[in-house]
Amino acid sequence: QLQLVESGGGLVQAGGSLRLSCSGSGRAVEDYDIGWFRQAPGTEREFVAALSVALWRGKRTYYHDSVKGRFTISRDNAKNTVILQMNTLRPDDTAVYYCAAGSLFCSGHECFDPRRYDSWGQGTQVTVAS
Repeated sequence: QLQLVESGGGLVQAGGSLRLSCSGSGRAVEDYDIGWFRQAPGTEREFVAALSVALWRGKRTYYHDSVKGRFTISRDNAKNTVILQMNTLRPDDTAVYYCAAGSLFCSGHECFDPRRYDSWGQGTQVTVAS
């Protein structure tokens, strides 16, 4: 089973950037859909971005509207890692960020559903100061 560990969180000023990494072990991340989710205190876990890898159509990326144009999800197969590059950060991006792996090959809004992911990392805190 694929195991995931997030890193790269921290404190940043509004307008700044952070690069989160989701490192896989045990299996190859390229064989799974990988999603990034976030959860702020008192709120539900929220979809951020996903990289879906249905073999018959190649990989596709999906983003929540609130992060489109600011965040980019990508994969480094050599490092077995999925990256979430976050630019132009805002205070409302503050949350614990989690990466997750799913094997059901989601498409479109299916990838937004956390129930489609069965392996989760422990999370990394992102705090954006105003």
